[in-house]
Amino acid sequence: MKLSEFELDVMQFFWDEGSSSAPAIHKWVSEDKKVAYNTVKTIIDRLEKKGAIHRDRLVGRSIMYSANIKKEDISKRLIPDLVRRFFHGNTSHLMAHLINSDKLTEEDILDLEKFIAERKNEAQK
Repeated sequence: MKLSEFELDVMQFFWDEGSSSAPAIHKWVSEDKKVAYNTVKTIIDRLEKKGAIHRDRLVGRSIMYSANIKKEDISKRLIPDLVRRFFHGNTSHLMAHLINSDKLTEEDILDLEKFIAERKNEAQK
């Protein structure tokens, strides 16, 4: 399933907040960018047509929608494509980019070292 950047933004709301209505999503999206309610509703309709969300229930006159897909399922598809497109398929280049461009805290570095050590142990088994 291919999702546009805007569709991914709306999906992020569902993943963070759970079930929601189109007016609530419009309010949330409008905090960052000027967008008409009809535009948000069109995105919601597209997501429903693609099977990414479904109509959950009615609350008063508002239709509540919920995610059908998990964030992890989408990221598993997007990250390999990102690595292929921007880093010529080389995961270590992506990791170097993230480490060099992001301000890592000492805790972040310790977490990464722990993760790498665990991966090394798994690979040796």
